[in-house]
Amino acid sequence: MGRSLLIYVSVHHGNTEKVAKAIAVALEADSLRLPEVDVHMIRRYDLIGFGSGIYFGKHHRTLLDFVDGLPVLREKKAFVFSTSGLRRMRFVHDFSKPLLARLERRGFDIVGEFSCRGFDTFGATMLVGGIQRGRPDERDLDRAASFARTLKDHNDR
Repeated sequence: MGRSLLIYVSVHHGNTEKVAKAIAVALEADSLRLPEVDVHMIRRYDLIGFGSGIYFGKHHRTLLDFVDGLPVLREKKAFVFSTSGLRRMRFVHDFSKPLLARLERRGFDIVGEFSCRGFDTFGATMLVGGIQRGRPDERDLDRAASFARTLKDHNDR
């Protein structure tokens, strides 16, 4: 497999950064927070992961805007990852869909998705001290690393 890069936004509790680091180690990838990423850097990588916490049912606005500003890139593989107080439910609460659609419009070949729970203190959840305290936990981070190894194994063939 060629070079890999993770691009992420981690705002409140560092949930997504923990997941990004676990994936980066397993992939032996570079990882950068937005806005540290230059659009032209992406051309040097073959596999790019895009991730953030989930806000109002989708990835962080700065990540979506960044992807919207990318040129069309052919022969690049991408995956998405996220942390969320609520569980992702395909067809009901499919918060990866807006980011995936943007990546596909930019020519990326989507090779996977990873999501896990993250500590959330938004809105009314603050009244009870937040939800998903302690997440992502070691089990979540192990699952993230396992997901990354699956991507690596698949792309090494």
